[in-house]
Amino acid sequence: MTSRSSRITVLVVDDHRVFAEAVAIALGTERDLSAVVAAGGAQAIELAASTHPDVVLMDLEMPGMSGLAAIREIRRIRPEARVVVLSAHDEDLRRAAAVEAGAVGYLSKLSPISDVARSIRQAHAGEPLIASEEMRRLLRLLRHRRHQESTERQRVNRLTPRQLEILQLIASGATPKEISEGLGMTPLTLRTHAQNILTRLHVHTKLEAVAMGVKHGRISVSAVSRTGGFEIETLEANL
Repeated sequence: MTSRSSRITVLVVDDHRVFAEAVAIALGTERDLSAVVAAGGAQAIELAASTHPDVVLMDLEMPGMSGLAAIREIRRIRPEARVVVLSAHDEDLRRAAAVEAGAVGYLSKLSPISDVARSIRQAHAGEPLIASEEMRRLLRLLRHRRHQESTERQRVNRLTPRQLEILQLIASGATPKEISEGLGMTPLTLRTHAQNILTRLHVHTKLEAVAMGVKHGRISVSAVSRTGGFEIETLEANL
């Protein structure tokens, strides 16, 4: 019989308390595992310091401190702990970010509890849960995405004050007539400005331009038109 002191201690971190407790209870039925629950990133860090878990099962999408931030901090205060992500999302970029933060594995929340238990044992034993080639692929993907975002940010930051003003008005739902009259320019001049914005941002549509401006914090969509918003079709067709 496995003694309590020889069990693998698991910290289950998820803001959905019922789910986390269900996972912890299921893991507790395994003879060599014991589990405690944290309801978020901040509590996970406190429990990691006090309970010294061998393995951490970490959700990524949580209010307050994100799972990625919690992984980094737990790895800092308890570097011997092995972190395995247990997430409802399985996109490559999420997996790549988790690996970069220090996770050694990535599981779906739909995984059978037997698979989760097996992965915990493998992680505790220092066995790889992600093949080295796959890990390299994920990190290359993350570097490529960051390069893309850096390039986008530079393009947005090169927009002139007038171009940003026009893009903000487009995002706010103003009509071409309202924009040209409000800025004291002819419709032809407005069209020229709009085309120059697309060219400078290397995008094909006004919607893409607005999305890029919002993403990098240069414009806001908090203001809306008098109709309560703007229609994509109108945005694309009118300028």
